[in-house]
Amino acid sequence: MFDLFSSGYYLGRLYIRPSADERATLCRAQYERVHRSLYEDRDADDRPLVMKLDTTHLPVRPADRTPANTLAVPEGILEATSVRNPPTLEEVFLATADRAEQLLSLASPSAPRGA
Repeated sequence: MFDLFSSGYYLGRLYIRPSADERATLCRAQYERVHRSLYEDRDADDRPLVMKLDTTHLPVRPADRTPANTLAVPEGILEATSVRNPPTLEEVFLATADRAEQLLSLASPSAPRGA
């Protein structure tokens, strides 16, 4: 699903679709599989996956209602990207565990490091 792209990211392709939810979501089974294999020692309930779509980093959580191979993105965020006519297959970057932790700490400076 994702291949190593650089020291900070994996690269994959997912269908992007708008969502009425307030957060980005991925199919629960795929989320758990990716989290287990790429974020090995991180607790899936504690830390979201972090994906980059276009120029936007998104914390991604699991959802039972999100179809497989699909990233559901809040409509307001999706409108600010170059994605047109969703659902559409797009390249998505997945931050490595260390990079994700760094990005999450920047988004919420009060979050404890290593948590």
